[in-house]
Amino acid sequence: MRITASTVSLTVEDIVASRDFFTEHLGYREQAAAEGFVSLTRDDAAVDIVLLRRGIDVLPPHQRDRHAGGLILAFTLTGLDAEEKRLRSEGVAITMPLREEPWGERLFQVTDPNGVVVQFVEWIAPDHS
Repeated sequence: MRITASTVSLTVEDIVASRDFFTEHLGYREQAAAEGFVSLTRDDAAVDIVLLRRGIDVLPPHQRDRHAGGLILAFTLTGLDAEEKRLRSEGVAITMPLREEPWGERLFQVTDPNGVVVQFVEWIAPDHS
């Protein structure tokens, strides 16, 4: 197997609200759209995102009423402090404040209008004191 791209598909109530959040604040652009569907992409290594409206009939019946609960969409990046500051200045609520874990992970989270949790991570040398 040779994987050429990665996409996460999220079932949400309001695809427009999530699309706007990801395009306005996280640098995604709309690649394709149809009734109840939107595909988002970026020009870097970020995973592509497909947003499906909850209840859409392209999903198998047992998946139609599910939504993206319990999922954390995590992005590893550099310049974590600057991104947190930028998002705050754009009015995005930081739903988990910036913190540093003893194993070397620095992170914070935001949540889109449909409850999709987006986590930003930067790795540093762990503190072994």
